[in-house]
Amino acid sequence: MISYKFRLYPNKEQLDKLELSLEVCRQTYNHLLSKLDEGFTKIELANFLLDLKICYPEMKEIYSKTLQVENDNIFRNLTGLGNSKKNGNRVGRLRFKGKGWKKTFFYNQSGFKLIEDKHKLHLSKIGDIKIKNHRTIEGKIKQVIIKKEIDRWFAIIQTDGIIKRECGNNEIGLDFGLITFVTDNNGNKIKLPNDWKKQERKIKKHHKNLSRKKKGSKSRKKTIRLLQKSYEIMNNKKNDFFHKLSTKLVTENKTIYLEDLDVKGMMMKSYNAKNFQKSAWSRFVNSYLTSKAESADCQIIFCDRFAPTSQECSSCGRIQKLKLSDRIYNCSCGLSLDRDENASKNIIKYGKLQPSGTGCDGDNTSTQSNEQVSSMNSEALSFRVG
Repeated sequence: MISYKFRLYPNKEQLDKLELSLEVCRQTYNHLLSKLDEGFTKIELANFLLDLKICYPEMKEIYSKTLQVENDNIFRNLTGLGNSKKNGNRVGRLRFKGKGWKKTFFYNQSGFKLIEDKHKLHLSKIGDIKIKNHRTIEGKIKQVIIKKEIDRWFAIIQTDGIIKRECGNNEIGLDFGLITFVTDNNGNKIKLPNDWKKQERKIKKHHKNLSRKKKGSKSRKKTIRLLQKSYEIMNNKKNDFFHKLSTKLVTENKTIYLEDLDVKGMMMKSYNAKNFQKSAWSRFVNSYLTSKAESADCQIIFCDRFAPTSQECSSCGRIQKLKLSDRIYNCSCGLSLDRDENASKNIIKYGKLQPSGTGCDGDNTSTQSNEQVSSMNSEALSFRVG
């Protein structure tokens, strides 16, 4: 499935209807969730929507299938909580959505029509909204997601098309780190962009200013918007970096070897938790690299997370303890190599020892890989953003 993200330019009347749709969908979700606690089944909740429309006439101004999707969202969220609990995580209950929390609503299968030559998107009960559709859409449109980002509106158009990429003929081992984002077995180092730190300082400054503002004041609302904008810029920078790096790796290599890192466990046990989170290794692998590798028949193989990749000499196999401050691996066999480069060579070695089919190549996916990929089903779609 391919997703295209286009900017919407609604007029005043359409803007009011979009805001109303968001608010009614939020209230519908909360009403259905309250009845779920009373023991209603999914079918009973779907029928309960008819009673809600009698009590709340404004719901008749919203496309009916848009409200039905909120029922599906509840049970989809329940499934997610169940899967998380099976993985050993502590989970709570589904929470009611407060005002301003909801940012999206859906047009599933029907109720929409894209008029490409006139740059209009027709949405039932809302009208023809001006859209900047700067790319040709491949495949049949299956769903349209309307999303609000701060004060801008976007349409995420999902189709049944498939992006087919071409991979290279090389193999590469990658070792993730904090000093450099990733180091390969050839000694190439890729650092995080410097402008990330500059944006982080802005976010920290806005948070500090926000803590000083009086609740309900205009200056507080202004600071909140500045903070939201800073987070959006930071997220866009990360998306840009991850997209470019993952595309480069897939187009140059046939096989990519990675270490199966337990990032969540590392964050719980280390004082470097903030840096682990900032690096976003799991997000890069699960949401970008894996999906692009599948579309290009590029195989991703995860080596055992308990393999001594950092402590073993990639030349003679001798194991020695290293401190975090030891950045050069010096071995008695004469090898003197960057610590991360040595680890990436060992990642290839241990990756090749994995049973056949362990990894991700679009056809054969191991249980280990499935656990890593399961959390990114909703965001691993191939976005073409403008």
